[in-house]
Amino acid sequence: MSNELLQHIKYPSDLKKLSRDQLPQLAQELRDFVINIVATKEGHLGASLGVVELTIALHYIFDTPNDLLVWDVGHQAYPHKILTGRKDVFHTNRQLDGISGFPKRSESEYDTFGVGHSSTSISATLGMAIASKLKGNTKKQHIAVIGDASIASGMAFEGLNHAGVTDTNILVILNDNAIGIDPSVGALKEYLTKAKVGVKPRTNTIIEALNFNYFGPIDGHDLPSLLNILEKLKTIKGPKLLHIITTKGKGLKQAEEDQIKYHAPGKFDAATGDLIPKNNDKLPPKFQDVFGYTILELARINKKIVGITPAMPTGSSLKYMMQEMPDRAFDVGIAEQHAVTLAAGMATQGLVPFCTIYSTFLQRAYDQIIHDVALQNLPVIFCIDRAGIVGEDGATHHGVFDIAYLNCIPNMIVAAPKDEIELRNLLYATSLGLENPIAIRYPRGRGHIIDWRKPFQNIEIGKAQVIKEGTDIAIISTGTIACNVTMALEFIEEKIGHYHFGFIKPLDVNLLNRILQRYKTIITIEDGVIKGGFGSSIVNFANQYGFNNKIITLGVPDQFIHHGTVEELHDICGISSNSILRKIQELQ
Repeated sequence: MSNELLQHIKYPSDLKKLSRDQLPQLAQELRDFVINIVATKEGHLGASLGVVELTIALHYIFDTPNDLLVWDVGHQAYPHKILTGRKDVFHTNRQLDGISGFPKRSESEYDTFGVGHSSTSISATLGMAIASKLKGNTKKQHIAVIGDASIASGMAFEGLNHAGVTDTNILVILNDNAIGIDPSVGALKEYLTKAKVGVKPRTNTIIEALNFNYFGPIDGHDLPSLLNILEKLKTIKGPKLLHIITTKGKGLKQAEEDQIKYHAPGKFDAATGDLIPKNNDKLPPKFQDVFGYTILELARINKKIVGITPAMPTGSSLKYMMQEMPDRAFDVGIAEQHAVTLAAGMATQGLVPFCTIYSTFLQRAYDQIIHDVALQNLPVIFCIDRAGIVGEDGATHHGVFDIAYLNCIPNMIVAAPKDEIELRNLLYATSLGLENPIAIRYPRGRGHIIDWRKPFQNIEIGKAQVIKEGTDIAIISTGTIACNVTMALEFIEEKIGHYHFGFIKPLDVNLLNRILQRYKTIITIEDGVIKGGFGSSIVNFANQYGFNNKIITLGVPDQFIHHGTVEELHDICGISSNSILRKIQELQ
């Protein structure tokens, strides 16, 4: 279908010039536009296809950006971006210097709140509604769009609980499609499923118990119904919740049928919807799969091992254990705080909990890490996926803070293996029993070793490795950034030493002493923030014991890094192989 209508729409003011009868055609054009660009440029597909009609209806009925619209998480905001001035640059989505894949306040006045993590929309929207009330603006509308997976998170309930006792003009739209990235889980999901078929519990709805006026459920793809109910809700005061039922991936057959894969499918044929095949047979594994297959292997041997993930069984590859051992592997939903303390409770009873959480999401459970795990010195094993720069998802998803925020916690062991085999052996070593909690960080994407399923070998906690001896300059790296160092040193003479510290805490003080005694110049390299990071520990150690070496710390600078490929962003941060090579050459 041509873009007969869409080509004339740049902002919502243009949208409002259309008749209501024209909107279904616009919805089809908008859906096709998203499909055609994401097919080649990649990105989050299914969530955006599911809210095309809702997006059109919201911008048609409400006076955005004067009326304030907040999208929870933001995976579903592509149609919103296209209708709010970014259609002509949408092809730059998630690329270096292009538009962000998530709503971003600095990008557009229509993006009223920056998002990327779940369950923040209700609190933010309530804050805006209270501000409007204090300013005496009683006509401004405040709308939060949140999915059924996100509304089950604790923070969403906190927002609902507060909003229910405030006399504010807030509308929460529950976009219920029974899936986040993986299928939604938990008792609330079962409750919503009953609501869809008209089964109402005796004590009225949960929403009404929180003092919200409940409307729905209605078909979220029925534009006339959406327009009518939103028009009505504009006139109703107080907190309101509209429950709409949508289909993730709506309008693309494969995306509707395989909603997990088409959440972010990579490249696909826009005409047929078929994924473009990838020749992965001879590629090294993804680090998440090294974790997933290894924990399953270990769990078969050790009956005390349990696995926990907050809503990321596919992304973390805990799904393999969940499929074979559903009674010992748990998806707890978008509830990182609960996941950590659940693991702590299990550890008190002698289980061996592997809690796998993306680095950027583990931030959401920081108090639980300190108070419930480390303070009690419980041997929880944190498997921190997506550590370091993650690429096109940008600042909300880079896992660059975990070294700094874990390094300062007493009792915590912090490990960063350099490759797949070391990760596998670390998982084995920790499964044998520890007296302390440990965090094992590893990156998004593939490693470099195809034949990684070697027999297990125990790893000594706190022991570093000599990769290459030298005489002039020592490079001390931690984690998989060691690969960038190795590539850089291929072009350098033999005088450069390279040492891999797979344990950031505790440090291998014996080897570190020898390095500081041997080399005048030392470069530390990490895929994480410099401030408070691995390099800081090396500098602190040198200062504490009276060394006066020249120590240069390379890593992520003190600024938020936005989106681009991992290689582009490594170069910006000065930790790509080319950047490392240039730095060494400057020092020689």
